[in-house]
Amino acid sequence: MATATYLDRLLDPLTAVFTPEVASAVLELRADPELETRIAELRRKANEGTLTPKEDVEYKDFVEAVDLISIMQAKARHFLAKHAG
Repeated sequence: MATATYLDRLLDPLTAVFTPEVASAVLELRADPELETRIAELRRKANEGTLTPKEDVEYKDFVEAVDLISIMQAKARHFLAKHAG
């Protein structure tokens, strides 16, 4: 079973208690400018193959966080579509 599927299933209880306000807030999650700059730097270095071991761990943590947020946002969109109007 793919990691995203595990996360999807593990997050079901959390998304089961969504309200329209919470789902909308989840859809608004964005990195702040400082974090976006750091992510861009790590992405560039990853593409160049120049990440240090510490940066590699940091970048992998970022990728895992993006996976989690992406799943939560997909669930929020689904919730809002289901509860629209």
